[in-house]
Amino acid sequence: MKIGDKVRFLSEVGGGIVSGFQDKDTVLVRDEDGFDIPMPVRECVVVETDDYNIAKVNTGTHDKKKLVGERTAGQFRDEDEDDRPVTFVPKPQERRNGDKLNVFLAYVPMNPKEMTTTSFEAYLVNDSNYYVTFLYMSVEGTGWRVRFQGTVEPNTKLFMEEFDRSVLNDMERVCVQCLAYKQEKTFLLKPAVQVELRIDTVKFYKLHTFQPSDFFEDNALVYDVVKDDVPARTVFVNAEQLKDALLKKATDERPVRQPARKAEQPKNGIIEIDLHINELLDNTAGLSNKEMLDCQIKEFRRVMDENLKNKGQKIVFIHGKGEGVLRSELLKELKRAYKGCTYQDASFREYGFGATMVTIH
Repeated sequence: MKIGDKVRFLSEVGGGIVSGFQDKDTVLVRDEDGFDIPMPVRECVVVETDDYNIAKVNTGTHDKKKLVGERTAGQFRDEDEDDRPVTFVPKPQERRNGDKLNVFLAYVPMNPKEMTTTSFEAYLVNDSNYYVTFLYMSVEGTGWRVRFQGTVEPNTKLFMEEFDRSVLNDMERVCVQCLAYKQEKTFLLKPAVQVELRIDTVKFYKLHTFQPSDFFEDNALVYDVVKDDVPARTVFVNAEQLKDALLKKATDERPVRQPARKAEQPKNGIIEIDLHINELLDNTAGLSNKEMLDCQIKEFRRVMDENLKNKGQKIVFIHGKGEGVLRSELLKELKRAYKGCTYQDASFREYGFGATMVTIH
């Protein structure tokens, strides 16, 4: 049985033309009103086909007229015309707002009540008005192996394979490549897609990870391949890529020392030095509090040493109020290494409680 075959139903009245397959056991039959009716394959019998290996079923004059329908008002086809193979293939129906590409990879347990032993079915779901020709692959050693290739029609899903738990280890890393297009009409071009996904095989042992979706009657585990024209982010990184990324991150986050700034000389002759850490370093990621404090003290010593020869020079070090740790360390340095200098709180009106003024002697 294939698309385009004319079938009739065994257990009920009716029939139509095969327009697609919902899964390996369910066929979509389009009736004379244009509706797609899902029916079990075992409940359908082929009455007309262009496959000469399948025998046609003689349904009698009444059934034949019912399935073929009228050619013109009040007239049925001749007997010779009934023997011609069906060449008409119904066009897939498009839906409103369906021109954004949405493609999903889905896994469905065949027996959800027996999660420890059940097998699974894999589908590619095409929730768009585009045809999607695709490859579904899994990694094998240092290469890839094609698990399925095919074309899924617009707004439908395609059964790819059935598998059991013995192959789960081979499916931890999968890849989907796909091209989207429309047939016999113009369309907006979509870029080719290649998405690698890491499949968490532990989820195949947990019933709650399979959730309701718009695409299946049973719960399913669904992965985005393309969502609203945007390919899913590749979530698998090999060891070499991870190593390069970590090295790059370490380089990027290394604190960058700003070039030594020449202290501005205000009109009143007082030098102002801001010791806040974000004024000294562009990036403090990864630094401990002690390392940041050492950096601030180092800047304090640099400024003091540069101005020791300038007798009478006043320098205001802005350290902020905080917990007083930096101010306390500055006072220790002044008492230890710069005993000839005097210091006091800077002007409260200009600096608040967060600055100390040092005078060089």
